[in-house]
Amino acid sequence: MPATTTPAPVPDVTAAWQRVLLLHARVESRLATALQRRHGIGLSEFRALGHLAASPTSELRMQELADKVGLNQSSVTRLVARLNAAGFAYRDLCPDDRRGVYTVLTETGRARHAEAGRTYEETLQAALEEAAQADPRLAAALSALGATP
Repeated sequence: MPATTTPAPVPDVTAAWQRVLLLHARVESRLATALQRRHGIGLSEFRALGHLAASPTSELRMQELADKVGLNQSSVTRLVARLNAAGFAYRDLCPDDRRGVYTVLTETGRARHAEAGRTYEETLQAALEEAAQADPRLAAALSALGATP
C-alpha cells in the first residue's frame, strides 16, 4: 500500500507573495479597464506616454522605452505604432547614429497622458483601499508603504 503524503505547508513568504500577485493582477485589470473606457488607451500606452513625458527631451530610444515599460523589442514596436497612429508619439532617427530610433512624445500625447493620469490615480487609490478593507494583512502592508490613508 503506497504511503500517503501530506502536502508541504506553504511558507508564509510564499503565501504573502501570492497575495501580492493577486492584488497586482486585480489592480492592473481595473486600471486597464478604466483607462480604456475613459481615455481609449491601454495600460502599456499610458505608461509609455508617462515615461516619454518624464524624459527631459520628451523622447526615448526604442530600447530604452522597451526596458522602462517591460516589453520586448517587437512588442514595443507595436506599442509605438499604436501611439503613432493615435497621434500621441512619432518615431525619429537618432542624429548621431542612424541605426538608433527614438520615440518622441507629441503635445497631443502629453495632454492625453495628463487627462488619463487623473483616472489612473483615482482608480489606483480606490483599488488599493478596497484591497486593504478586504484583507487586513494587505492593509498593514499597504499602510507601511504609504499606499493607503
